[in-house]
Amino acid sequence: MSGIGGTDGIADFDSLRRAMAENSEEPEGPARNARAEQLLAEAEKLSIPLAVIEALGHQLKVYNYSSEKDKMFVPFARLLRMWDERPEDFDAYETHSLHWVFKWMSSGMLDQPHVPLASIEKWLGEMEHRYRLAGHSERAVRSAEFSVAAHVGDVPRAERAYTAWLAADRDAMADCHACELHGQGWWQVARDRDAEALRLWRPVLEGEFMCAHEPHTVLASSLAPLLRLGRIDEARANHLRGFRLVRAMESMRGAYADHVEFCALTGNEARGLELLTQRPAYFTDDGHPRSKLEFMAVVALLMDRLTALGLGDQQVPGPTGRAWTARELAAHAREEALALAARFDERNGTAHVSERARTRMEQRPLVERLPLGVRTAARPTPVSVPVAAVAEVRQDGESDLPALIAEARRLSDTLQPNAIDAWAAVSRAAEGVELDALDRAEIADHRAMDLGPEGIGLFAEAAELYAEAGDPGEALAARARGAYVRALTGEVPQALTVITGLYDRVLALYAEDGTGVRQTAAVLMSRARILMRRVHEAAEDGAGEAVVADAETAAREVLALVDGQGEEDVRLAARAAEAQAMLAELAALTGDVEGAAKLFARASAAFVGAGLPWFAVEYEARLAGLAHHLGDIAEAERALRAALEHGGPHLEAPGRAQLHLQLAEVLGGRGLSEEAAEHALQAAHWADEAGQSRTLGAWARQQLGGFLLRQGRFAEAAEVLESALPDLNAETHGDGAVVQTQWWLGDCLSELGEHREAAERRLQAAEIARHWPEQHDHATLAHLAAESLGHADLLTEADQAYARAGALWRSLGNVHGLVRSLRARAWLALRVEEAEVGKDKAAELMASAVEECVVALDGVDDEDGQEARQRLTAELGHTHRQFGDLLARSAAEDAEDESIRAALEAALSQVTRAIAVFAALGDDALHSRTGAELAAGWLEADLGRPAQAAARARAVLTAYDGSGEDDEAARERRAEAEQMLQVVAERDTE
Repeated sequence: MSGIGGTDGIADFDSLRRAMAENSEEPEGPARNARAEQLLAEAEKLSIPLAVIEALGHQLKVYNYSSEKDKMFVPFARLLRMWDERPEDFDAYETHSLHWVFKWMSSGMLDQPHVPLASIEKWLGEMEHRYRLAGHSERAVRSAEFSVAAHVGDVPRAERAYTAWLAADRDAMADCHACELHGQGWWQVARDRDAEALRLWRPVLEGEFMCAHEPHTVLASSLAPLLRLGRIDEARANHLRGFRLVRAMESMRGAYADHVEFCALTGNEARGLELLTQRPAYFTDDGHPRSKLEFMAVVALLMDRLTALGLGDQQVPGPTGRAWTARELAAHAREEALALAARFDERNGTAHVSERARTRMEQRPLVERLPLGVRTAARPTPVSVPVAAVAEVRQDGESDLPALIAEARRLSDTLQPNAIDAWAAVSRAAEGVELDALDRAEIADHRAMDLGPEGIGLFAEAAELYAEAGDPGEALAARARGAYVRALTGEVPQALTVITGLYDRVLALYAEDGTGVRQTAAVLMSRARILMRRVHEAAEDGAGEAVVADAETAAREVLALVDGQGEEDVRLAARAAEAQAMLAELAALTGDVEGAAKLFARASAAFVGAGLPWFAVEYEARLAGLAHHLGDIAEAERALRAALEHGGPHLEAPGRAQLHLQLAEVLGGRGLSEEAAEHALQAAHWADEAGQSRTLGAWARQQLGGFLLRQGRFAEAAEVLESALPDLNAETHGDGAVVQTQWWLGDCLSELGEHREAAERRLQAAEIARHWPEQHDHATLAHLAAESLGHADLLTEADQAYARAGALWRSLGNVHGLVRSLRARAWLALRVEEAEVGKDKAAELMASAVEECVVALDGVDDEDGQEARQRLTAELGHTHRQFGDLLARSAAEDAEDESIRAALEAALSQVTRAIAVFAALGDDALHSRTGAELAAGWLEADLGRPAQAAARARAVLTAYDGSGEDDEAARERRAEAEQMLQVVAERDTE
């Protein structure tokens, strides 16, 4: 078009129509509306009544699909006056359109609280009268009456109108099936019948019925009912699918509000804020008060959620002109929503709209946190006191310190995950209380464990207190723990010096019965851990057999000490399991992968057997990696599932994300895309929670998008992949991951019919792949981009992309790719070029494709094998067939023209060659041969040769003689052959 702001070229009715068609393709909004107003002014200059009628209709349509719905009434009033004065000025289409938009006026009035209810009722009568005069069913009228009754809360009248609506005949004035089903389902939700609503909506959700605004609104309306019914997976999918549809449509503020509400009800407050940021005008647009009411109500709901999470002072997006906190915006949005609701109720004479608004704003979350797969910030959480930190209190108000100590000791003796928290609670409760040396030792010991490197000094303090308490073995164990922490900080030589002395002392003490097995094992285990640290350092430096041997000896010494004593003491069982894991790690470092896997499995089983499954997680994850390396996918899967199960609530977010992602990859490799997608979804969620959205989260989203694509869930996959792309980069993830994501996204967009966008993604991927040593991906992407450009009617660009792909295929020696690019260019030539020039170029390109096949076949030798020859032969057959179709397509319909007959003869010649080529391939090409035979038959018929056409039809029937009814292709070919015989016979009798 000439531009939104211009009216160049509106010299006649045809140019006006072209301009209106172009404006219809522009994005919804004020700019498109302004252009429609300019076009109406231009139409009036043409002095053609129908031009003005069409321009008014165009203006009505763009107003209706925008935020300026309140402007519809003026052009409609003018159209109605023109109809009453001169109905003959309206053609059939505009007559239909005039009556159609009566419905828009009815709903439009209802959505404007300044229009009196009496006027709306009068309009219903006018609509009914005019529909009756025009011979239309009352179905649309009863639907409009239902909308009025439901809006004001008159349930008996709404039910009567609803019943009459469904009972009336569907005719040309009835809303499309999709819109009607949306309205019917909406009423079921309003009457608390969620399941029935979803049953009604199923055909729309599954794509059986659709229109300009469906399934957009049904997807949005389904979200809350699905959540209430516990169908959260469907709700997530509908959010991803639906938001993608409404995101760019200005007129869909109500549906957009449903998606914001979904975020508020599923623990996705951060995403809800992102949605608000994308549509700042929704806070202030006043052209459609009802959708503004819906939007402000869910804004209040979302802001209340943030405030409840302790984030009332957080900055949030809101109406322009000032900064807003969540608490301030909650108050503002509630005030706006209730003020709008009050205007409607004043007009309606009921309190129904206000009641519904309050109910919506007062909702509580339906799901604590629903992972969506798309990137989002970690969920804000309120500040709370950990349960383990709360001291037990007696009835007299005093802390029950002895009970706290007993519980903490029980937890630490059994190696429970929350033992350190329990000792912290003891420490707080013991402030100002005189404790004995043993209690103080254990408090200091566990405090040191909690602090890590900062607690080294506390280990020494604990040791002194243990000695004071008469437990010299535990004193040595505490010092040994301190030595190990020093090793973790990099001071391995110093730690070794310390542990050597402690080791000698504890063995001497144990030999004299001065300490027990538990304390001795603790020192020996600390020594083994320090030696393992030295092994890792040596491995990094390339040194190490003696170091490995020392560590192995230390681990085996632990095993020898605790052997057979784990049943009586869970701590000793844990020492034995950890020593097994050390031996596994040493085996892996020395290249004994199978041995390492067995030992890790043994260590994991030992921890689980001791009732300490959370300690097994690390080793099950290691086992999974080794099993995968050995090709034992079943064992890798088992180990990963076990790790997730055994980790349970004790798994930290990063580890949980890693395990879910690894399991997703394993399951995906087995073709279990649905379950793989579930784990990739969880991986993305936990990566976000861990603050790793840009790294691990991007990987997880990339994988999730691929798994969704495999399931044919293209809209969800596209949303997820688009969310992943900004975080994927060559430095962190590799350019292969970036290309794969663009590739998958292009496939999704192509399936969704977004061909221009698909071409852009494929070209971006091709540009990266252009620099790779191996060029097959580059060629494939260029070819796919060309397909998308062609579908987007960017024909010149498509031809250039096919030419680029063809050159790449040629350089790779890939004849099949080259031939297909030539054939595609031939078909494009018929669309791009002037008529005769296009035909000649198309034929030339198709002839080149034939020649490439022939040359390649001549070059096939015995080393290439029979399979390569058969593939090339089939390619030649398909090329001859397409050549024939192209020649036939390029012929005009004037069968008397000799040039046309010549084109049909040439087409028949090519198809006949295709038949011969396919025949040479035998039964493997049966369907291709019979398809070509039928095409030749129709050409024979067009050339006036009924006998030859009939002969070809009978040949097809003979070819399928004896084939079963379960062969769909055979059934279709037989049916077409029978049809051909019937057509030929009818022509003979004419």
